[in-house]
Amino acid sequence: MLDQELQSQLAAYLQRVTLPFEMVASLDDSEASGQMRDLLTQVAAMSPHITLRTDGSDARKPSFTLRRPGTANSLRFAGLPLGHEFTSLVLALLWTGGHPPKVEPAVLEQISALPGDYRFEIYMSLSCHNCPDVVQALALMAITNPRIHATVIDGALYQAEVDARQIMAVPTVYLNGQEFGSGRMTLEEILGKLDTGAAAREAAQLSNQAPFDVLIVGGGPAGAAAAVYAARKGIRTGVAAERFGGQVNDTLGIENFVSVMETDGPKFAAALEAHVRAYDVPIMNLQRAEHIVPAATPGGLIEVKLANGGSLKSKTVILSTGARWRNVNVPGEAEYKNKGVAYCPHCDGPLFKGKRVGVIGGGNSGVEAAIDLAGIVEHVTLIEFDTQLRADAVLVNKLKSLPNVTIHLNAQTTEITGDGQKMNGLSFKDRATGELHHLDMAGVFVQIGLVPNTEWLKGTLELSNRGEIVVDAKGATSLPGVFAAGDATTVPFKQIIIATGDGAKAALSAFDYLMRLPA
Repeated sequence: MLDQELQSQLAAYLQRVTLPFEMVASLDDSEASGQMRDLLTQVAAMSPHITLRTDGSDARKPSFTLRRPGTANSLRFAGLPLGHEFTSLVLALLWTGGHPPKVEPAVLEQISALPGDYRFEIYMSLSCHNCPDVVQALALMAITNPRIHATVIDGALYQAEVDARQIMAVPTVYLNGQEFGSGRMTLEEILGKLDTGAAAREAAQLSNQAPFDVLIVGGGPAGAAAAVYAARKGIRTGVAAERFGGQVNDTLGIENFVSVMETDGPKFAAALEAHVRAYDVPIMNLQRAEHIVPAATPGGLIEVKLANGGSLKSKTVILSTGARWRNVNVPGEAEYKNKGVAYCPHCDGPLFKGKRVGVIGGGNSGVEAAIDLAGIVEHVTLIEFDTQLRADAVLVNKLKSLPNVTIHLNAQTTEITGDGQKMNGLSFKDRATGELHHLDMAGVFVQIGLVPNTEWLKGTLELSNRGEIVVDAKGATSLPGVFAAGDATTVPFKQIIIATGDGAKAALSAFDYLMRLPA
């Protein structure tokens, strides 16, 4: 089942297993069950601490549970955890076998102290690069706390369940039979939703921190680069981020970051975080800034107020809040989000196998999405507002060569329709003739660019008419001591490599500002 290279890697990892545990499989005569049997047989042969049983009685077949004898811990995989989920399998095996997770002890204590019983079901796809974070978080919780049960379900393998629950985006998580959340969630985010008192405790801890020399708001490439460059100057540096890695976490392939031939977004984001943490920079994750209070006197402290009620103070601030996917803003978009309206073709594309879908947007992102989806779905319709596609010529030529793709140019999306439960079509207007058209489709992927995360700054500092933070050549904003970098600014060309350079420049500018303050 595993090739020789994966076998060697897994065998090396499983040397760290110290506690005995069982893999209990529930199988039938299907091909998928045969593949699962082969996989688990290979795994069991790699460690004397792992035992395989095939007498499981779970209704989902194939599936298997990891369980230490004599415990109530329950982590189940309903499907083959390969592809993007192979790492999730490796970690689950290690944690069940006693290898400690790389998680702060306080977080493990918070998991263990959760009251009540929790039964999670996580629907994922093996091609989803956002799913492993959710799978691994809930797997760790199930292994740590015997009152937490987690079942990881491959939506492509259990299509009947996906259809019955009308799941049209992954990851989608159910808790005790009710939908709990959809999309990428970190362990901290999940705990925050379950432990309602955590926000108040955290707000108090944040407010009690000593002032920083440089506080970076935002943890994408710009924020990470700023943190590294500031920390290397030996000054007190902190990062407050709503989601470390930012938009990079939702990026599939990265092939244009100089010196890195090829990587993916989550891997790149993890590398950014590791680099920042190597300088002992505190990362305050899941923190959304809501207001910035300028210094009362030149060289005084700037205050950043947070959504949870806490606040942070610093001599200088670097804003690197990035951007998010732009919405079409037509009737039906919000109503059918994650019920047909999607933003990540690679994550959610497998859920539309054999169906008709649309893509809104004719830039590189839209054309790449259409090409990707054409290999999975029955038919793709691309809707572009402009009179021509704006993607690179090589992508346009590839798209036009595909037999199951239709392109509508000079077309304005006017409505996304549905039956109240899920999307069933899209309406658009021919801008040349004014004629209205309606297309039946099961899903649509919105790929029309980004909007800066700067609404919270309105009235505080200068913004452009597009909402971008106005900066000068050194990254300085209209507020003394406040700098900005990355996709949230007026700097042209929203690229990862440009954002990292901007972050470094802003940090150097902040340091220069600090040096020139009166002693």
